[in-house]
Amino acid sequence: MKKTLFGLCLLLLLGACNRSEKEARVRLQKAQASYEQNDLFAAKKQIDSIRELYPGEYKVIREGLQLMRRIEVKEQLRNIAYCDSVLPVRLQEAEELKKNFVLEKDTAYNPVGNYIFKGQTIERNIGRSYIRCGVTETGEMYIASVYYGKKPLGHTHIRVSTNDSLFAETVPIAYDGGNNYRFEDLGMTTEVVTYAGDKGKDAVKLIYGDPGGRIKVEYLGGTPYVLYMPDADKKALRATYDFASVLNDIEHMTKSIEKGKKKLEYLEKKLNDNPEDSTPLNDRPK
Repeated sequence: MKKTLFGLCLLLLLGACNRSEKEARVRLQKAQASYEQNDLFAAKKQIDSIRELYPGEYKVIREGLQLMRRIEVKEQLRNIAYCDSVLPVRLQEAEELKKNFVLEKDTAYNPVGNYIFKGQTIERNIGRSYIRCGVTETGEMYIASVYYGKKPLGHTHIRVSTNDSLFAETVPIAYDGGNNYRFEDLGMTTEVVTYAGDKGKDAVKLIYGDPGGRIKVEYLGGTPYVLYMPDADKKALRATYDFASVLNDIEHMTKSIEKGKKKLEYLEKKLNDNPEDSTPLNDRPK
């Protein structure tokens, strides 16, 4: 009686295991079909479900892992192809925009140079308070609040506002002799506070989005001081913002291509190192 009961339990267990493998393989087949139809999201979802629902089906899971790698190969190839097609266009745009800028670069201190709008170079703006802007060669934009006057302000940040009562502030930059520095010369004080990247982006977007309006700039953190941006400086900021967007895209796509190629090498090695995968690999990249 005990042997009969044990045999019955064994048959039930084997039947359940067999059913579990069949169900897992059905999902793998669906994943394969989605992969062949280039529905990569659906294919990945099916593979993930195998791991979650049938954790004991190691063979099917291994085959699913190989299919997942092939999916990732397709994703990388697709991304690289997109970047390769768009990158030349953005490079051409950068060359056109570059004509309005001067590259300032001192490789002894910084391997990455800064593009300055021609009308905003330091030598053309000595002796005035204004909002200076620029962009690095890698596409990071910055703005700087420049003050020139008889009495020091000791300012740390700025607030910009429009006629519509919209306003934005930069992140305060404490005096450090670098991003916030000041000096005196012939009885006049110069202060320059630089807000790079996210530290000044809200102010930049507000100015950029209101090109025809009157922009009020308040110097904060010290003695109050107010100026209104002239059209020339607003034009420089808009041109710098557009140039930064292009340079940022170029930097992002260049790095994306490099990372994609390295990932492809890794995936190809993993695919070649696991020949036990029973699914076809004819579309594997050469």
